[in-house]
Amino acid sequence: MDMPASNLPDNPTVTMRSILKRIATGPELSKDISYEEARAGMRYVLDGLVDPVQAGIFLIALRMKRETDDENRGVLQAIRDATHSVTANVDEVLDLADPYDGFTRTLPVSPFLPAVLAACGVACVTHGVERMGPKFGVTHRQVLRAAGLAVDLSVEEAAARLADPAIGWAYVDQKVFCPKLHRLTDFRTLIVKRPAITTAEVLAGPIRGRQRTHLVTGYVHKPYPRIYALLARHAGFDSALIVRGVEGGVLPSLRQSGKAFYYHVGGAEHALDFTPADFAIEQSLRAAPLPAGLASGSEGGDDVAVTIDPAAIAQAAAAEGSEALAGQPGPVRNSLVSAAALCLFHLKRHDSLRVAADVVRAVLDNGAALERLARAT
Repeated sequence: MDMPASNLPDNPTVTMRSILKRIATGPELSKDISYEEARAGMRYVLDGLVDPVQAGIFLIALRMKRETDDENRGVLQAIRDATHSVTANVDEVLDLADPYDGFTRTLPVSPFLPAVLAACGVACVTHGVERMGPKFGVTHRQVLRAAGLAVDLSVEEAAARLADPAIGWAYVDQKVFCPKLHRLTDFRTLIVKRPAITTAEVLAGPIRGRQRTHLVTGYVHKPYPRIYALLARHAGFDSALIVRGVEGGVLPSLRQSGKAFYYHVGGAEHALDFTPADFAIEQSLRAAPLPAGLASGSEGGDDVAVTIDPAAIAQAAAAEGSEALAGQPGPVRNSLVSAAALCLFHLKRHDSLRVAADVVRAVLDNGAALERLARAT
């Protein structure tokens, strides 16, 4: 029987043994645990209160039996309990959450999206890590550092940049806002499979708005829009936009019909279908390609064989992203236009994707987005 928090034994060893006996008994006999038990188990892992073997079994067993909604919520809440979160001196914040394990098959240009949104009047925070398995792709931190931008701000410093009318955006690293979770990086590499942490960590929410905070994230697999929407509501996001993006990120395909799911004010999620033509984009490429000679990784299921040069790709992304913000046409610019327009439309800043896309093109052409980037060094 599930036990409420007040009835959980005040003994991590006893509680974790009870949890593992139920969740790690095979595909037919494993049982679900409660929200409070999942929260407690994840807290024990974060605090180092249980043996690393037990910690690994906890995460793998949840993964193998498939996490329930309560278990996902519990894992997320433990992460949020350990997160240093502040409120920026702005009414609204858009939290841009790309996969922490990065990109291996396309040029990662979404790190430049916050500067574009800031130029459109949307305070935006992005977050991540240096490197994360199992994909070990190129991350926001790597690209922004290659562009000469600040990637080691405190949460307070990042919030101040969001409130600065001349900047309006910032990157904050997981090692700063949730060091207990960041210390599990090598441990997560050892357990190989993506645990519930991978889903939950992007919803930690290190910076909030005074009145409203909005989540924008991406997905690949069909079950995840509902899960992300559920967790976003639990984490207190006033709205969420969940985009079927390239490599699970927030950038939609440039040549295929797209889909996103969204909710507003905590309501039910709805589907949004769109095409590149809705943004006045005609593009033969699905996304901005890696430069010639920089080989992509190959993906199969949850396992990703990485055969890339992350530093070289980060440098290429930094160069091409900066050029796009300076008005250079091409797939990088188009990716930024479509993703930023989706965000603006979701926030109800404009009545159509086409109008929103034209607004984004204007801040790219007049140098406003590039100025926001330059001020974030």
